[in-house]
Amino acid sequence: MVWRLQSDRNQLPLLLLRLLCLLPTGLPVRSVDFNRSTDNITVRQGDTAVLRCYIEDRSSKVAWLNRSGIIFAGQDKWSLDPRVELDKRSVLEYSLRIQKVDVFDEGPYTCSVQTQHHTKTTQVYLIVQVPPKISNISADITVNEGSNVTLVCIANGRPDPIITWRHLNPTAREFEGEEEYLDIQGITREQSGKYECKAANEVASADVKQVRVTVNYPPIITESKSIEAFAGKQAYLRCEASAEPKPDFEWYKDDTRLNSAQGLEIKNMGNRSTLMVANVTEEHYGNYTCVAANKLGVTNTSLYLYRPGTAIVDNGSLNLAASLWLMVTALVCLICKC
Repeated sequence: MVWRLQSDRNQLPLLLLRLLCLLPTGLPVRSVDFNRSTDNITVRQGDTAVLRCYIEDRSSKVAWLNRSGIIFAGQDKWSLDPRVELDKRSVLEYSLRIQKVDVFDEGPYTCSVQTQHHTKTTQVYLIVQVPPKISNISADITVNEGSNVTLVCIANGRPDPIITWRHLNPTAREFEGEEEYLDIQGITREQSGKYECKAANEVASADVKQVRVTVNYPPIITESKSIEAFAGKQAYLRCEASAEPKPDFEWYKDDTRLNSAQGLEIKNMGNRSTLMVANVTEEHYGNYTCVAANKLGVTNTSLYLYRPGTAIVDNGSLNLAASLWLMVTALVCLICKC
């Protein structure tokens, strides 16, 4: 097979000569500028390519060929491709026009001219560029904190596009390197958010797509504060926790779980919970516990509702035994939805 290909290549000049000898004599023409080396013409996919060929007055027969075969022989079109036509702005021009160029059009094109004495050819190499296009990107994912994460972004284009990753939240950090795969080892809650993949080459504007990474982590109390209130007035105890998924809240007074009843109202809004006492009485003063829980863990904090002017102990935490008991109780209620 290799010998056959080499043999066909050696026979090309003879084939061209025989082809041109079959053509009728046309108008006086001028030969191609054969002193130049092969020209490269770069065209973007979908645009029109014009391959220039100029001929001398004494020339009589011309043809265009590519690696698939004959395109034009003289004025006769041999190709069945409707996108291909001659571009003759003068009797001395024998250029080839290809509309809506695609990647399969890329390759060498030969303009062959037979003069009075011999056949000369010139070659034009058509390069087709393709804008970058992301063909595959990871779907949005949810993982637990500490997991290893791999994001994938596959893009096509000519020349091959350069892939870059950027974390949009919160600092728009760009990752070093140009890789289709972004590996994050031991992901943290700070690394949650949107990740942007950009595929770029010099042909057109970059193609950009995003993937969201949600990182689950157990609750952490971020805000709680003891308050003072006069008897007969309203009082609000507030508790905030950071967690993913959003935490469920429960309230306790001493060891008793509280509900929205008998002058108490509990409102849970995202990461915040509020306990409202409509009309403070002596029995309302004391220690309250806010418990925040999700499927990854439980945490709690203590708050005090006290009379104005009353000295209170530190509101940081319950004693260890009581704290553990409340956390276990809250976790059981979360699982059982009690």
